[in-house]
Amino acid sequence: MSALSKSELHFLTAVANVAYANPFLPERISFEKAALGNDFKASGPVWSASVEDPDATPPNVTAIYAKLGNAIETAHRKFAAAGDLHTEELRAYEESVHYFLYQRYYRDFVDSSGRCTFYKRFLDDWSHFCRFPGKTFESALNPAHVFACFRQIQRAFHHIYNNIIGNSMPAAKLRASVWQSIFTLDMRRYRRTMYRRMSEFPALITGPSGTGKELIARAIAGSRYVPFENDRMEFADPRSETFLAMNVAALPPALVESELFGHKRGSFTGAVSDRKGWLETCPALGSVFLDELGEMDLLIQAKLLRVLETRRFAAVGDTAVREFRGKLIAATNRDLAQEIAAGRFREDLYYRLCADLIRTPSLADQIRDSPAVFHDLLQYMTRRTAGEEAIDCLPQIESWIRTNMPKDYAWPGNYRELEQCVRNIVIRGSYRPAAHSSGAGEEEWIQRFRAGNITADELVARFVAQVYSQTGSYEETGRRVGLDRRTVKAKVDEWMRSFSVQRGTNSVHRRGATRG
Repeated sequence: MSALSKSELHFLTAVANVAYANPFLPERISFEKAALGNDFKASGPVWSASVEDPDATPPNVTAIYAKLGNAIETAHRKFAAAGDLHTEELRAYEESVHYFLYQRYYRDFVDSSGRCTFYKRFLDDWSHFCRFPGKTFESALNPAHVFACFRQIQRAFHHIYNNIIGNSMPAAKLRASVWQSIFTLDMRRYRRTMYRRMSEFPALITGPSGTGKELIARAIAGSRYVPFENDRMEFADPRSETFLAMNVAALPPALVESELFGHKRGSFTGAVSDRKGWLETCPALGSVFLDELGEMDLLIQAKLLRVLETRRFAAVGDTAVREFRGKLIAATNRDLAQEIAAGRFREDLYYRLCADLIRTPSLADQIRDSPAVFHDLLQYMTRRTAGEEAIDCLPQIESWIRTNMPKDYAWPGNYRELEQCVRNIVIRGSYRPAAHSSGAGEEEWIQRFRAGNITADELVARFVAQVYSQTGSYEETGRRVGLDRRTVKAKVDEWMRSFSVQRGTNSVHRRGATRG
């Protein structure tokens, strides 16, 4: 015979589903609605931080927590008095208790540093809710493990919710994708076993330059599962969560190989001593981030593939086998399918990387989906730039952009360019974007065109730069005009140089801001 009524079981089951749902997917909303019924407050499909009040707790979270305390106490009393305990009821109850305890100790996790003395209070609650004197049921979960999971969830939510800004659907999908990269699509399975294995799965982040790929990498690296040592009431040494970032394009191949794999003394000119590479020094809870992976030399790609297949490698000039214990995260703005077709990227390496694939949306994608997001992003970046002066600066920045920038400007440098725009306006009162420059001097250009003073190369460069200013992507521009990516980039660079000479200005075109 069931210990709980249908309505009680329905509520606890819905709360259990909320507890183990991806908080950034629409499924969370349906579970909250099932739990609260008429008390549910609709707030739209996207869960995004409010720029005005980033720490605000969503009303449905508060309502569920307020209702849940009495519900689990009632269920606990009924279970203690019942005979046999039904598996379905116990599972719904136990996972609802997880949600309740997470919410109860959320602020403690946020505020804690060093020893977590509140674990004693947590353990008292765990003993009360998860054990029934005289019954065979006792939670098989280790409370220290659940405590560690709670802390990981809190940190992951902080990294994702507070740093991936925007109430557009592309931003919401990105938040959900990063959450899955950390916890997989099934958090129950993750809690049971997968938390031990996530370092074995590399993450590949793709998307245009300036869309926050390193921010995503840091969010993943900073949200790893860290065991809790209950005898010391501390988590593992925080230094074990090392984040080692390398921009592959910024270093010559020989130095990339040496930094990544290490080298033996005398293995090449200048190798005056043995050196451990990042793959060796990275601890088990640490992460190695390879930015601009598409620029990696093919021979180093082959060595990296071996690491991903076997977790083993050898330093340059050595035969001794070493082990990589951490997690690999890589990012690229290249279209790897095109790079594979052109023979510049190994197909087998791509397939080792693409099991966990995250794509960052462009700023233009966000604005097209939700035009209002532009104001939120401006407000967020103005606060980061001007601090307490943001209230005064924001109207000036919005007014300048509205007056001086094309309405359909594609922001090819994405969030990085928007942030630089905000900083330029705060400091100098204006901003001159490289891509926008292709549309400047229109009258002068028309006069030269009519007079026949333009070469065919200039004409093509101007046209390609104009299309690029609309798309913000070398790949998409190439598709539209029938040129390959490298030719598009060369033509855009050519136009920017010629424009700077014609206008007598220093172009702000820079590799990091406009590379697609």
